[in-house]
Amino acid sequence: MTKLAWWFYTIPFISAFIHWLTIWMALKLLFHPRQPKKILGFTLQGVFPKKQRQIAESLGKIVGQELLSFGDIEQTITNPDNVRKILPLAEEHIDNFLRNKLKESMPMIAMFIGDKTISQLKAVFMQELEELFPVIMKNYVANLRNDLDLERIVVDKIAGFSNDRLEAMLNQFLTKEFRFVEVIGAALGFLIGLLQIMLTLLMK
Repeated sequence: MTKLAWWFYTIPFISAFIHWLTIWMALKLLFHPRQPKKILGFTLQGVFPKKQRQIAESLGKIVGQELLSFGDIEQTITNPDNVRKILPLAEEHIDNFLRNKLKESMPMIAMFIGDKTISQLKAVFMQELEELFPVIMKNYVANLRNDLDLERIVVDKIAGFSNDRLEAMLNQFLTKEFRFVEVIGAALGFLIGLLQIMLTLLMK
């Protein structure tokens, strides 16, 4: 009876181990086996290797339609506040052109342009540029939309990853989460084992 009681009280530990092992194997089956294998008449392959193309297409749609759409890009780069941030650089180039490059290219005209005229010309150019930049950017994004398929790029990149690289990438982000799931599974198994002991004792 004593020997039986000793084994009886190991139930929580055995249950914890079984739960941990089950979850560990389930996590391993996410990536392994990488190639399809026949086992007892069934074809077994890791979830990610088997569904890599479908996963790539799903992520491509999310990135292309939700996370990084051309509409968002256009809205950002044509925002008046963002346009004003690049105007100082444009003003610097215009000032350099009027004061230096114009003299080199057209010395006769430059002779009649003083500081006051340069300031007036620069003010006119900057006003035009502030109105022109958003139009240029919109046209650029429109052409980019036709030439650049973000969704297809993401799909091809992810679908082209080797199984080793894909597993390494996912493990890099999810290692802590995987460990947490394993610990929770073991703890849950231990509690179930304790519950079994308590119920058994209560029924005696």
